Amino acid sequence: MGTTWSVRFVAPESVDAGAVCEAVQHSLDRVVAEMSPWERYSDIARFNAAPAASWVEIPDAFMRVAKAAAAVAKETGGAYDPASGALVDLWGFGPAERRAAPPSGRDIDAALGRCGRALDTDEEAGRLFQPGGVKLDLCSIAKGFGVDEAGDALDALGIASWLVEVGGELKGRGVKPNGEPWWAALDADAAVEDAGFVIALYDLAVATSGSGVNFFDHGGRRYSHLLDPRTGYSAESGLSAVTVIHDSAMMADAYATAIFVMGPLDGFAFAEKQGLAVRLAGAGAGDERLTGALAAMLD
Repeated sequence: MGTTWSVRFVAPESVDAGAVCEAVQHSLDRVVAEMSPWERYSDIARFNAAPAASWVEIPDAFMRVAKAAAAVAKETGGAYDPASGALVDLWGFGPAERRAAPPSGRDIDAALGRCGRALDTDEEAGRLFQPGGVKLDLCSIAKGFGVDEAGDALDALGIASWLVEVGGELKGRGVKPNGEPWWAALDADAAVEDAGFVIALYDLAVATSGSGVNFFDHGGRRYSHLLDPRTGYSAESGLSAVTVIHDSAMMADAYATAIFVMGPLDGFAFAEKQGLAVRLAGAGAGDERLTGALAAMLD
């Protein structure tokens, strides 16, 4: 996933820390082996390279993530799209070579023609249909899924109190020995002074999407990896970051990306309608909005 992971947990001394580390690493390695487009022999790479009009067998976990991603795509009217791999590659934010300049409008239109495709699934047989030329990209949901999987690995070891972090995405369960929860500090963008807060992760996950991490500059303009699959260009929503709190890290990850792309008005309205606990931070000082669900958590 191109990032690091860490785990804090409370357990009897009889629990072997090495075994815990191995279990967590194994769970994350499995996600990478199935859903990383950078891995030549991953399941997602195999699907993306499959010939037209073919059914491709995929693991159960891959199917769950793909279905969840497709559901978010439908809910958001295409602001989120798991079938946008061709567009991601075109911009150089995927396995393809990094670009120094934005692609042409003609190339973007051609890539868009391969995006926005509904996923035809055969769950009983555990397979996805490749119509031809469709490239899946699950990077904006797989990391959150990895957090959930690491937590499940800890549960399986009988560890009832833990905090998992993968690349800044967090999920907590149980309490620390002093009875306090696992606290997550949700700091605002640097441009927003004194606007951070903390939240107790009682069986909750938190994920943040922002445009300031993966980008390139050209002609005095910044192009972010957070692409709007409806236009083919970087999302220009006026937001600096979107944070989502959810019981599923997978869903928090996907919703954070989708709401960032939708922008402060449509994104906020969507989050309120869905009852999501979301914080939207704008680029201006003090420009911050909290949904009712999140405000209720902080009361």
